[in-house]
Amino acid sequence: MLNNVGADQMKIHHLGIAVADMDAALVVYQNALGFVLDSEIFDDPIQNVQVCFLKAKCGDGFLIELVKPLGSASPVNGYLSKGIGAYHICYEVDEIEKTLAELRSRKCLPISPLVPAVAFAGRRIAWCVTPTKHLIELVEAKKPPA
Repeated sequence: MLNNVGADQMKIHHLGIAVADMDAALVVYQNALGFVLDSEIFDDPIQNVQVCFLKAKCGDGFLIELVKPLGSASPVNGYLSKGIGAYHICYEVDEIEKTLAELRSRKCLPISPLVPAVAFAGRRIAWCVTPTKHLIELVEAKKPPA
């Protein structure tokens, strides 16, 4: 078990799914699978992607993020070219620097610096790869109003 970074400290926020066509994916997730939009569709130039979030009608808080590349330089193109859809899981954490340090001590390799994310109203995110080659996104939790 990770010190201070166990399952009780890392809340699953969403599952990221790479899509080549946002409109076609929305039809499937909304009409065939019963999801509803939980956000607008927006571009994130920092990540070089277009995204939206969907939630199940039962509304348990778990989200799906549809991620479409914005141009040929988007890292999402690599997943699509290999036929990979679901490619990352995102955890919301209270202390992102501390969590990154603990994950690093457990052989998870950070692959990006902390950056603000359009998808999360400027809250910082970071990306890591686990020793088993799984991609993890961390998003810092919302701070309560002071």
